[in-house]
Amino acid sequence: MRILYVGDLWFAGTCLQRMEAMRELGNDVVPVDTLPENVHKKQNQLFYRAIGKLFGPFDLAGVNQKIIELKKEKDIHLLWIDKGLTIRAEILMQIHQLGPKTIVAGYSPDDMAAKHNQSRNFLKGLPYYNIYFTTKSYNVKELKDLGCPLVFFVGNAYDPKTHSPIDVTEGDRIKYGGSVGFIGGYERERAESMLYLAENGISIRVWGPNWSRKIQVSHPNLKIEGKPLRGEEYVKAICSFDINLAFLRKINRDLQTTRSIEIPACSAFMLAERTNEHLELFEEGKEAEFFETKEELFEKVRYYLNHDEERKNIAKAGRERCLKSGYSNHKRIEIMLGLIEDLRGKN
Repeated sequence: MRILYVGDLWFAGTCLQRMEAMRELGNDVVPVDTLPENVHKKQNQLFYRAIGKLFGPFDLAGVNQKIIELKKEKDIHLLWIDKGLTIRAEILMQIHQLGPKTIVAGYSPDDMAAKHNQSRNFLKGLPYYNIYFTTKSYNVKELKDLGCPLVFFVGNAYDPKTHSPIDVTEGDRIKYGGSVGFIGGYERERAESMLYLAENGISIRVWGPNWSRKIQVSHPNLKIEGKPLRGEEYVKAICSFDINLAFLRKINRDLQTTRSIEIPACSAFMLAERTNEHLELFEEGKEAEFFETKEELFEKVRYYLNHDEERKNIAKAGRERCLKSGYSNHKRIEIMLGLIEDLRGKN
């Protein structure tokens, strides 16, 4: 297919990884970046941040106009919109008018029924998507109720070129890793769980945004690095920790996240919050480990720090499950494009 791919295409982002997977599957992909560097800097200015909170993000990159121009220039089979907060409903209507056989598909890894992930443009545009893909199972009914005609749940994925086992040096381990680590943004529940571990003698290292600004507690065993990791650095950190904690984002009602797949795909040991979806993805105690309470979290951390071989075997089995069950971007996208091909056949 010739695909017009609209999304935030920053380096090492999952949106860019999905686009590259589409290309590697043999599709002709035309990219449209919704947040190039110059726009990202402008959007962070106080005026745009304030207005954005009220109305949603502005289309400072002129994406809506680019979509129409490219559609007129090329025979586009699929307009793929990755979390299209700035895409206007009238643009989607015009796409259908310009080419009734063009499929408009949406995708988001976020909870799009939650107001903090929405915009007026997104909500008005939902009825004009032919199909929408969500990694949140509970969003299927919710997005249909908001007007989207066809919604499918698809699991999170990893990028095979990025998320794979690597040999880390002692220098890498000193720079990025340690015995127990977490990579991700600040949330109060996460901080409380890790503080509990620290107070009980567990050394933890935390990478990710907003921690230095928001965390209200400190402990000698809790090392806050205060910055995100991307690409190779992200994978080096995962592979440099004995135990990778995988907390879910409560504000998004997460039952699984990209981290849920990326950590095992790196053949690294994952200790994640226990949910039905996590248990479907990985067998507990054999391919990953799970916890519910902070007490259970502490007991499992203490156990696996003292059982190296068992921990390494679980990590290896987690990667094998990723390969066997098709958790890669390529396999997930093959399924989604297959559903889109079926829709094109019916148009």
